[in-house]
Amino acid sequence: MATDVPDGATILDVREDDEWTAGHIAGSVHVPLSELPARAADIPPTDPLVVVCKVGARSARVTAWLAGQGREVANLAGGLDAWADAGRPLVTDDGGPGTVA
Repeated sequence: MATDVPDGATILDVREDDEWTAGHIAGSVHVPLSELPARAADIPPTDPLVVVCKVGARSARVTAWLAGQGREVANLAGGLDAWADAGRPLVTDDGGPGTVA
């Protein structure tokens, strides 16, 4: 759940570029699902890793893929919708307030 993600957790955002631009979790790493195979090296080696998308479906697929590779990984249930509903902040690339797109 969004309220269970500790501050400073390593977060992998797998949403597409336009979604990321609208808003994301500060400090998260962006590797869109559509680019994942080519950019697998960009996934932080840190475990545990929390994977997020808008509602949790895409991130669930990535979580299963990473777990199959032996990674300690969790899917953020409800995605960024749940994050925002829990009152947790989103930012834009310039540091301003973000939204879920």
